[in-house]
Amino acid sequence: MKPEWADLPMRFKHTDRPGFWFGLIDFCTAGIFFLFYMPLDGLQDELDYIIGRKTMRYWKAYLLGIPTLFIYPLLWMARISEELKNKAISMGIEGPHTSWWHMFGWNTFGVLLFGPAIATKRFFDTLNKIERKMNAMDRSATGEV
Repeated sequence: MKPEWADLPMRFKHTDRPGFWFGLIDFCTAGIFFLFYMPLDGLQDELDYIIGRKTMRYWKAYLLGIPTLFIYPLLWMARISEELKNKAISMGIEGPHTSWWHMFGWNTFGVLLFGPAIATKRFFDTLNKIERKMNAMDRSATGEV
């Protein structure tokens, strides 16, 4: 059974988020940037809406990251990346998409090559494409131009 909020229409206002810069800022601030950005910008709610379920709040994943050397938030973000990829594919959006391996691989093996920024760029590229398509579908369903 879907939660009530899953059927409510939602228009996405931020469909051009600069993923590379967000990733670079977040890496340089050790994840603190997204602690503030996700709830204040509504990103967490948008992810819940797109994925179709309520996800764990980022601040909880961040706190669980402290005793796990921040492996937990990486796995949390990689899982959401895979769900975004599946959503994009199901909507017929052409790639390249983010994925579990893309997020995990760039954040671990590519850490010296701006890997976190590259992974976050692909994440937001996929998210932006999904949000633009959902906005277009919403406009066509309501008859707006």
